[in-house]
Amino acid sequence: MGLLSVLFGRSRQRRAKREGYFAITAAAESLAGRDGLRLKDQAGLVYNPIESKFFENLDSEIRDLLKVSGRNTGTRHKLHQDSFGTHWVVLDDRDFGGLVTTIYAVGETITEHGFDERLLAAVFSFDYEGNDAYWIYNIKRGNFYPLVLTGEKQRDNAAEMRLGTLMEGEKVPVERSLERWYALWGIPF
Repeated sequence: MGLLSVLFGRSRQRRAKREGYFAITAAAESLAGRDGLRLKDQAGLVYNPIESKFFENLDSEIRDLLKVSGRNTGTRHKLHQDSFGTHWVVLDDRDFGGLVTTIYAVGETITEHGFDERLLAAVFSFDYEGNDAYWIYNIKRGNFYPLVLTGEKQRDNAAEMRLGTLMEGEKVPVERSLERWYALWGIPF
């Protein structure tokens, strides 16, 4: 950040790093069925909406994209607004690569409309040692981290550490700063 930016209170927004979604595809194939890990058929993209006519047009375009994509790939979708006011595109598909590709396409559509700063995370669901677990891709930082739930708002940090090590072994970019392994409560799948 430059001196003028500091003086005038401007800071550069971190650009979204959407291309990192694909690192999870090869890792998922390698890890499936290993170490108590079982992939689920669901994933989602979460973003913060804003009230504007442009955003309403984007919402309509996302719906159209998902309908066309669903016809071509068999991916089912639903749109969900959570109790925090964020929006979710929730996908269901037996083909994990198809989930990743569709999430990428939705993220690109949001970006093309100039709302990439509204993208928060891509979330991929799996079962780990009998618990609901997620690989979360922090779009702004371009890194993944695991979230393992043991209750409604309880997580298993030791299991998350083990999964983080597994992910690194599979060449998945893992968030180094543990303070940034945020819990996403209320994931709708």
